[in-house]
Amino acid sequence: MDFSVHIGSLTLKNPLIAASGCFGYGVEYADTIDLSTLGGVAVKGLFLSEREGHAAPRIVETPAGMLNAIGLQGIGVRRFVDEHMPELRARRATVIVNVCGTTIDEYVEVSRILSDTEGVGAIELNISCPNIKEGGIQFGCSLTGTFDVVNAVRHVTTLPLFPKLTPNVTDVASFARAAEDAGADAVSLVNTFLAMVIDVETRRPSISNVVGGLSGPAIRPIAVRMVHECRQAVKIPIIGMGGIAEARDALEFIIAGASAVQVGTANFVDPFIWAKLLDGMTDYMRRHGLSSIGDLVGTLDAAAREAGSHA
Repeated sequence: MDFSVHIGSLTLKNPLIAASGCFGYGVEYADTIDLSTLGGVAVKGLFLSEREGHAAPRIVETPAGMLNAIGLQGIGVRRFVDEHMPELRARRATVIVNVCGTTIDEYVEVSRILSDTEGVGAIELNISCPNIKEGGIQFGCSLTGTFDVVNAVRHVTTLPLFPKLTPNVTDVASFARAAEDAGADAVSLVNTFLAMVIDVETRRPSISNVVGGLSGPAIRPIAVRMVHECRQAVKIPIIGMGGIAEARDALEFIIAGASAVQVGTANFVDPFIWAKLLDGMTDYMRRHGLSSIGDLVGTLDAAAREAGSHA
């Protein structure tokens, strides 16, 4: 069976990508998982310089999900290039770097550095983190801002470019169109949903930042709907994510229109989930007589039309 996925000049061995923020820099899992068997590794978000992030507590479990406000803590792009890229290259990982910034100039400079780094396969522009007040989300909640940051980075890199879109907008499809118009090779969606948890005994927020990003199975049906909406709006590939915990979840996103998927929160529950997902998808394709995962992408509408013709 052919599980390969092509996004711009990037070829993924299969559609399963470790989501940024949930897989460290990839090297932390390298002795547990063969990184070369994953479709890709989207590493933790990188600014130009090191960043401390928010004070603890930064994570709290919720029904069918998790709330986090890490605050994009990171080692900075230059340390990542020097300290972690050599091992990622040696492990034959397909590396997708999540790029952050507080200004367009910072996005451009981080992307330029990565473009000159051997082994970086693609750039995922983080314009959607709900946990910081400066940069990022300010671009991701503005159609003009989304276009401007994608367009600026497009001019300094030939690497495949995937803006990561926020679900915290009224019409996510319009943001996907803005990204496509600016030169994006694909869009990643969705990032976490802005949410809040309160400790009723202390009457205080359960995390230091007061609000954070909700992920996990609780958001999956909304994320699938948003992927479907974007599929109708753009021609570029979509990388879907949000609450994938088993093969059928990944298949939902693919049928809705995603060419590849990212798995995040479930990795904390089961770091060995990757083989199980691929086995489940293989079984599904065998049962449905499919030889290529690409044949399944965006087939929801075709299935609906076929059902209507037999009504």
